[in-house]
Amino acid sequence: MTTWNITQHGAVGDGKTDCTKAFSAAIEAASKAGGGRVDVPPGAYLTGPIIFRSDIELNVQRGATVMFSRNYDDYPMVVTDYEGEPTVRCISPLWAENLQNISITGEGIFDGQGEAWRPVKKFKMSEQQWSQLIASGGFVEEGRKMWWPTAAAYEGDRTIEKLNKISPMRVETFKHVRDFLRPNLLKFTNCRGVRLEGPTFRNSAAWNVHLLLCEDVVMRNVTILNPWFSTNGDGLDLDACRNATISHSLFDCGDDAICIKSGKDEPGRIRGRACENITVENCTVLHGHGGVTVGSEMSGGVRNLHVRNCIFKGTDIGLRFKSTRGRGGTVENIDISNIVMSDIRHEAISLNLYYWVKGEPKPEPVSERTPIFRDFHMRNITCERAKAAIEIRGLPEMPIDNITIENVRMTAETGATIIDATNVTLSSVHLKCEKSPALRCNNVENLRLDRFEGAGPLDGLAGGLVGDL
Repeated sequence: MTTWNITQHGAVGDGKTDCTKAFSAAIEAASKAGGGRVDVPPGAYLTGPIIFRSDIELNVQRGATVMFSRNYDDYPMVVTDYEGEPTVRCISPLWAENLQNISITGEGIFDGQGEAWRPVKKFKMSEQQWSQLIASGGFVEEGRKMWWPTAAAYEGDRTIEKLNKISPMRVETFKHVRDFLRPNLLKFTNCRGVRLEGPTFRNSAAWNVHLLLCEDVVMRNVTILNPWFSTNGDGLDLDACRNATISHSLFDCGDDAICIKSGKDEPGRIRGRACENITVENCTVLHGHGGVTVGSEMSGGVRNLHVRNCIFKGTDIGLRFKSTRGRGGTVENIDISNIVMSDIRHEAISLNLYYWVKGEPKPEPVSERTPIFRDFHMRNITCERAKAAIEIRGLPEMPIDNITIENVRMTAETGATIIDATNVTLSSVHLKCEKSPALRCNNVENLRLDRFEGAGPLDGLAGGLVGDL
């Protein structure tokens, strides 16, 4: 493979010199030659966005750090997709569209310098951190006790929903709120043959690694880091992708760590692209809102997801599946095995169709807006210290269906709660709970218990079950 070194195109690894043109020239030279490897040697390289071409491997060597510019003007605005809906954002520091055979390799670091973009909630910081943040400048929203890097970023938060409804969607319409349009660190869209192997991605402005409509993805030995207080600091978002394997990687994030998505509400249903044939194995999550999460943007569907041999320590939720009325879409054929969890702040396992619902939800007839969860099989799972062991909560009009959970041992404050579900099997499930009952049920049809053991009596069964135990 022919190699091009960015220093031969003018890059200087002093952390101060703008290397944007050097990255572009090296990638252009490799592309004109039919593809090849672009090398980043040890050093600190300051740059604007890096735009990929087909058949390019960007190799960032150990000891090299690519630092992305904190200057908003270095990031052109583009019509794109964020959180499952069309919108305008600043272009991502690592950007690719409609390409094939692209790779990022090596043991170097990509630093998004996201603190220049991100808002911060006061409750997530100590008093000293908050005081230092305010002293640095920016704009404080007193009502929500939130810090923004600029007043324009705050204004964007207040007006983005209205702007997203203006048709046709034009970049010019969003110019006055550019500061709000923080980019994902890496965004590859509609690419085939994607390989991420070895590097660290850290400190993103929004999501860290976002793969949208990509096929044949391999991610191995990657580290993804964000401060735990980082707003929208997802680790990896696989969004309407096909045929992906994520393995031997470490996540420590400010939001969900490994996220499986497929679009939100009507736009996701119209696109109709499922996230499918996904394997997550031998990964570790140290912090995050969820270890492995599906949803809540899953309107195009998620199917054939395999998760095995993973460790979650200190996440808010371990295995997290979330949706709500309005999403539509089907999540099905989920196979999970050999999971070790500890110090989970909320539920170790959560299947919840009431995500982000406040107050008493209004019932709806079944329609394209109705989400469906079915065919989940989980086995060989342990958890030490969780707030709650298991939550399965469907909708009255669409119960969660065909759930098997077997060979599970957990210690938790509370046990299992099952509401609006059918065909649920708990086999060799041992829950050591601080509070009884170990199992609560409401409107559960065909619940099968085989060697279920809990700290308290099986309470809440009367009137809540249809069929025999």
